[in-house]
Amino acid sequence: MKRIVLYILIFVFICFLIPIIFTNNRIQNVAKEIASNNETIENNYDYKNYQTIKLLHSATNEIEEIKLDEYLYGVVASEMPANFEKEALKAQATVARTYTIYKIKNDKGKHQEADICDNSACCQAWISKENRLAKWEEGLRESNWNKIIEAVNSTQGKIITYQNEPINAFFHSNSGGMTETTANVWGGTGYPYLQAVQTSGEDTYSQYHSEVTLTKQTFIDKVKEKHSEFEIDFGAEDCIKVLEYTDGNRIKKIKIGNLELSGVEVRTILNLKSANFKVSIDGENIKFEVIGYGHGVGMSQTGADSMAKNGSNYEEIIKHFYTGVEIVNM
Repeated sequence: MKRIVLYILIFVFICFLIPIIFTNNRIQNVAKEIASNNETIENNYDYKNYQTIKLLHSATNEIEEIKLDEYLYGVVASEMPANFEKEALKAQATVARTYTIYKIKNDKGKHQEADICDNSACCQAWISKENRLAKWEEGLRESNWNKIIEAVNSTQGKIITYQNEPINAFFHSNSGGMTETTANVWGGTGYPYLQAVQTSGEDTYSQYHSEVTLTKQTFIDKVKEKHSEFEIDFGAEDCIKVLEYTDGNRIKKIKIGNLELSGVEVRTILNLKSANFKVSIDGENIKFEVIGYGHGVGMSQTGADSMAKNGSNYEEIIKHFYTGVEIVNM
């Protein structure tokens, strides 16, 4: 009888001890994994290393040391309308932070002693608090600025990564319903996380549609400024003909007279808002009907706002426009 009781006690002890051993081992393994991940993130993107950046002011050629978050207030306030949805502004803040870190890590020496500049054609637009407040209506100044601060502060330290590296987080105003790959805009092999993706609701924004009308002579003069050999017979049936479209439905290649040009180059020459355009000839005028605003790569700002209005949070917005990415804490 005593032996039976002893066996029962041993059995109960074993049943109690084994789960504890496995649970402790699991906890230790998870802890090691978390510690390893945190160490990788901290080593790659230590937030302390980026708390202050050197900003080049293009107008004065002066360099200002400024706290990263304070810099981002000026970027978001300059790049996105304050009346956009909060989640869209949070997406913009995260994208701007990521773009800044990417530039610092990958473009060292581009601006000599500075990390980044305030020229939107080169880096990101930036505006001081004083100048931004002066451009808003008096009754909206405080609420708008607080909304910008909240967007940056609520995403503090968040950046977008692909394979554990910060992405080149391009963004633009309005995609016209479809974003674009970098290869179709700037050539090269492009980035795997910058693919052509659809987005809806952008046609309700003023940036969606624009028109440019030129006289035939003005059109010829503008093209000849870049291509002196340019000739065109407007009486010919195919004097202007689209030859190829991109993945994002923009013009990839177009025949104009004796030239074959990319849609991006035509956009640049004629100062169009996008490479998504239609051409028509009406008497002595040439009319360009343009869809979208910007190069079309990465996050569409109006697309982000449209998604936010439909209930998407900033992480969902970011992962829609950037394929296969993660959002991590620096």
